[in-house]
Amino acid sequence: MEKDSSDRPLGAKLRGWTPPPHPPSEPMQGRYARLEPLSPDRHAVALFDAYRGHDALWDYMAYGPFATVDAYRDWMQGVTAQADSVFFAVRSLETGQVGGVTSYLRIKPAAGSIEVGHINYAPVLQKTRAATEAMALMMGWAFDTGYRRYEWKCDALNMASRRAAQRLGFSYEGVFRQALVVKGRNRDTAWFAVIDKDWPALSAAFRRWLEPSNFDDQGRQTSALGDLTAPVRVSSDPLV
Repeated sequence: MEKDSSDRPLGAKLRGWTPPPHPPSEPMQGRYARLEPLSPDRHAVALFDAYRGHDALWDYMAYGPFATVDAYRDWMQGVTAQADSVFFAVRSLETGQVGGVTSYLRIKPAAGSIEVGHINYAPVLQKTRAATEAMALMMGWAFDTGYRRYEWKCDALNMASRRAAQRLGFSYEGVFRQALVVKGRNRDTAWFAVIDKDWPALSAAFRRWLEPSNFDDQGRQTSALGDLTAPVRVSSDPLV
């Protein structure tokens, strides 16, 4: 914190910082997961099949469920054409199967702020190493290219999403009341964020958790990711 000539507090100067680039629509790959630019032609059928019979996955989304694969493809064509979001399909490298969608959105290079959202994992991807690594890859790209703030927002009633944010190391920042109307219903929005100074410790936590030695022959973890990220969080969600 600095002060001006009137002794008023001012924010710290960002010496040497320049706005980061807009995220490109390019693949990212780790040990367990591959993020592929979302493509109606390549991904619509596989994702529609993965979500089939699991309509509850769409309860907190602003869209869906989709009655037909054509309807889902049409939605996908619309969102992939938007310049203010970058969507990915998540493929497990262990199974080869595409099992989820995620995106960057609210991309504000001038502020160094970016959000991860539209996260929808089918059961085939949930609670897998690929699911977690996809989030680590996206967060890593953001901070490695110079973003200062990485946001996660969700319906305040979506406790699974609130738990996931904390497990991944996001700090709780509060609830914006009556923030949106979604599918004709009120939505209060819970806010979480990671900032750049958190990333070195979170990166180490992700690396440690994703190491093959952290899992036994049945795939059971030795160290829980939430335990590894807990020291980094500056505030905790009181409802989780």
